[in-house]
This record gives sequence, structure tokens and C-alpha cells, in this order.
Amino acid sequence: MNVFLGLGSNQGARWSNLKEALWLLGERLDVVDVSSVYETEPVEVGGQSRFLNMICRVGTDIEPRELLSLVKDIEARMGRDLSLSNAPRVIDIDIILYGDQVIDMPDLTIPHKKMAQRAFVLVPLAEIAPRTVDPVTGQRVEDLASDVEGKEGVIKVEGV
Repeated sequence: MNVFLGLGSNQGARWSNLKEALWLLGERLDVVDVSSVYETEPVEVGGQSRFLNMICRVGTDIEPRELLSLVKDIEARMGRDLSLSNAPRVIDIDIILYGDQVIDMPDLTIPHKKMAQRAFVLVPLAEIAPRTVDPVTGQRVEDLASDVEGKEGVIKVEGV
């Protein structure tokens, strides 16, 4: 199954945090592809440091709930305080897409419920999977990315 995960960090050694998260994901998942790294302003909160964001494609047969448990465990192992919503974070790992599945449960929504409105997700996702279709809207990722507000604020970071 092709699964896309969004990774973000705005606390500590941001680039090292992303690399560590990829390494930890690779212990249990087949990391197939990784986008460039992009710097962005925090969304929905002010007064925080800028984020480094990226998308990775992984191959897995892990069920969505088990995958959620895995990414939350990695976040906790890396020092993220899971009790604070929208706080600065060492690492944030979101399940963006799980194949073409649509899942709507209280603690798990796939595709990620704000994917289509978040330039920091769509720009790197379009880089590695432009023709992937959002199973909710039926639109290709490249089309969603070209229309999303705020894409000019998603800046590719060179040399990391």
C-alpha cells in the first residue's frame, strides 16, 4: 500500500529531527520516496518558529490504526508532548493519504482532514506524487497544489 506521511519540525535542530524521524519510520516501513524540505510559517498559531516540512511515501501493509500508533510512538520517543495541541514541536508526523482509502473515525481521518487547504502539505506532495488523486475531492494533487492559498509561502530549502 502506498502511504504518504507529512513530517514537520519547528523546535530544536529541525533538519536533524526530520532525518531522525525518517530513520525511525524506516525501521518499520519501506521509505520509497522523500520530497524536498520546505520552510513555512506556522498555520493557525502565531509566535512560533518557522517549520521545516516534507512528505515521504512509504510502502506498508500495516493497517491505518497501527500506523497511527506507530507515528504517535515515534513522536513521543523524539520528545513531542502529545498533550499540547498546536504547540511548537520537535516532530509532527501526519498520515496524509493511505492508498485510496477514506477513513473517518473520531481519532483518525484519512485523507488528512485539512490536506486540501494546506500548502505546506500539497506543495511537497505534488513534488513526489503529482498525479495521485485525493479520494475525497477526486482531484489530482498537482491540481490541488496549483490552486491552494499560501503556496508562495512554501519555500524550498536548498542544501539541507
